Amino acid sequence: MTTAAITRSSQIKWAVSGWAFFIAENAILSENRTWIIDQLGDDGYHTLYGAFSTAAMASVGFAYLKRLSRPPPSPAHLPALALSWGCLSSGLFLALQTAPSMQIPVSIQQKDGPTSNTPSWKLQVRCPFDFTHDRDNNETVKGIERISRHPGLWSLAFVALSNAALLPPLHPLQLWWMGPTAVAWVGGNHTDARYRRGMGGTLDPVYESQTSNIPFSAIVTGRQGNATDAMKKMLQEIKPLNALVSIGVATLFVLSRGRIKA
Repeated sequence: MTTAAITRSSQIKWAVSGWAFFIAENAILSENRTWIIDQLGDDGYHTLYGAFSTAAMASVGFAYLKRLSRPPPSPAHLPALALSWGCLSSGLFLALQTAPSMQIPVSIQQKDGPTSNTPSWKLQVRCPFDFTHDRDNNETVKGIERISRHPGLWSLAFVALSNAALLPPLHPLQLWWMGPTAVAWVGGNHTDARYRRGMGGTLDPVYESQTSNIPFSAIVTGRQGNATDAMKKMLQEIKPLNALVSIGVATLFVLSRGRIKA
């Protein structure tokens, strides 16, 4: 092997091993949660879990900062920019939908004037976040839960994929950025498997039958009824201003990545 090939092989190992360690230790410790708690107690389990997770993420960070070379700067192709924008918009969309509903901080309201024929208007300042959004909605599945029952994991995965899309195929750094997708897929499925057995949480059978780990899988496979109707319901249930902010931020970020190369 040439020096370049050896270096690349070493970087690929660093790009993959940290995320693999994180997934493995998470699965092993959580799968053996009951036995470990019996041996060490609840505090001991969480201390052990935290120590291994910290070590795993430290190795992920070390690989990114010290072991992975950056590709030379080059203009991005339009398809790569479009894919990056789509992934980043999706990731920020999922993240911001878990936040309180955003609203325009001022509103204009009509009030009665001196006579019934002379209405007047007033400007009202309000909080930019609506903490009462959907508070009374008791549907089992709604909003981004229609997309995935693990929106937090997939939010991180999509944001990471937006960076991977702008890198050369199979570059070690691209593989590093794909790590969170493996975490979301494997980690989400393993969490579901544990919850079905009552380990660390519960998974309601009705809720599970209407949702999925993989984004949009439950919608396209008909678990929520007609796919078109399910999409319409989701669009009615989401926080619209939060969605617009996520798309706007993603657009500005991708446009800032440089000149488009056709």
